[in-house]
Amino acid sequence: MKNFLLCFAAGCVGGVVYCVVMWLFSRYGISQSFGVSLYGSVAPQWMYPRIVWGGLWGLLFLLPMLTSSIFMRSFVISLIPTFVQLFIIYPFYAGKGFAGLQLGMLTPLLVWFFFWVWAFVTVITLRLAR
Repeated sequence: MKNFLLCFAAGCVGGVVYCVVMWLFSRYGISQSFGVSLYGSVAPQWMYPRIVWGGLWGLLFLLPMLTSSIFMRSFVISLIPTFVQLFIIYPFYAGKGFAGLQLGMLTPLLVWFFFWVWAFVTVITLRLAR
């Protein structure tokens, strides 16, 4: 139970950082300079679902894989929510086309980057908590 709670909490911390990084990218026009229409916010109603989903995705860190390298572990784990976002959420629920390409051609790269930030922060949080 302790590992379950730690992974969820670390995923939530990663979710907060994910939201702040996404907001900074949109605030300073970094996403738009790549030609991608992804916008973040620090409004509670925008952040809350992403923090909760970050916690739920954090449960992936219960899987015993790639425990030696934090970079490889964060890279591999970040691919799972990235694929869900690009191939399920964007085309079927958000109506943004396959891989969210209606938002811009580099959308898959930025989506992966944001989820990698989430996964990296989650791994670091787990390492510090244990």
